[in-house]
Amino acid sequence: MSGAGDTTLLVIAKEPVPGRVKTRLSPPYTPEQAARLAEASLADTLETVALLPARRRVLVLSGRPGTWLPPDAGYEVVPQVDGGLDERIEAAFALCDGPALLVGMDTPQLTADHLAPALAPAAWDDCDAWFGPAADGGFWALGLARPEPGLVRGVPMSTEFTGLEQRRRLMGAGLTVRDIPTLRDVDTADDAAEVAAACPGGRFAAVHRAAAREVAVR
Repeated sequence: MSGAGDTTLLVIAKEPVPGRVKTRLSPPYTPEQAARLAEASLADTLETVALLPARRRVLVLSGRPGTWLPPDAGYEVVPQVDGGLDERIEAAFALCDGPALLVGMDTPQLTADHLAPALAPAAWDDCDAWFGPAADGGFWALGLARPEPGLVRGVPMSTEFTGLEQRRRLMGAGLTVRDIPTLRDVDTADDAAEVAAACPGGRFAAVHRAAAREVAVR
């Protein structure tokens, strides 16, 4: 039986630089506003993950860390490898020698309850993988009891069928897969509005309110 805190938590993210992140938010948001929304989303995610039981907490980052990284949270910061998203996710799991759970930076509404099933003391008993579907057809979380090459590499990313193909890959490898709740990624302005409404007390919601006001008076 596994114990609480036996799982490595991975957050895969980009440095929130205008023009490099959340480009689908423009328009109506400017690249600078989109970057502020991305930064708030990342900060909220990191703060939530910092409160969860974990063997290690690893930020797999494209770019450089900034003031949005929670101080004293014990994050290891490692650079992403070059290549497609499937290759970068595969490399993130390769950092781990035991159970690992990966999330992205696009679900600031994330709470401890969303990940509780995958982090429970018996989470990995008779379970090989945890899967968090995204509302757009992708996935926002992926947990593997034994990270292995080939479980992610080659899965087409950023399509409406990504989640289906990733689940097929896991099932095709003979893994027992359990689900965690479906969440909505922040990709478009409509996504941002819905996600902000789901976490009204967070940093993302506050930044979204300010950005929406700026757009309204433009």
